[in-house]
Amino acid sequence: MPTVQRPPQGQLERRADGEIAQSLRLSVTRLARLLRQQDRTGLGPTLTAALASISRAEGVTHGELAALEQVAPPTITTVVSKMELLGLVRRETDARDRRVTRIHITAAGRRQLDDVRNRRTVWLQNQLNALSADELERLAAAADVLVKLTQAPADDGS
Repeated sequence: MPTVQRPPQGQLERRADGEIAQSLRLSVTRLARLLRQQDRTGLGPTLTAALASISRAEGVTHGELAALEQVAPPTITTVVSKMELLGLVRRETDARDRRVTRIHITAAGRRQLDDVRNRRTVWLQNQLNALSADELERLAAAADVLVKLTQAPADDGS
């Protein structure tokens, strides 16, 4: 993995909108792709991501799930139908408003999600084990900054 050399003091700010952003985007994209490739479930990234959202937001509606996944409602209906056929989720009519359907993860869905997460974690741990102590220390120091980046308000400037 190529190392990024720190520029002289004062030049870091000028790089923030160029080289650093480009390097980080490329690295994060590649890492995300490599992690997704560890799934080996056949679900694909869309179903896996939706299953994770259902797990976090237990009892979510189709509309809420579509918003969470940033897809159109018809897409989410298809995704939920596929997961229901696979026994990963179940739909339940809301007791207070019979027009609303809530989506719940099943025990099989939870096992599937745990398996995917475990496989990704093991793969990533193996990659981390190949790093030097200095690289691990720098990565640990950057981890909180990466979390902050993921919590930044969405800007649709793809």
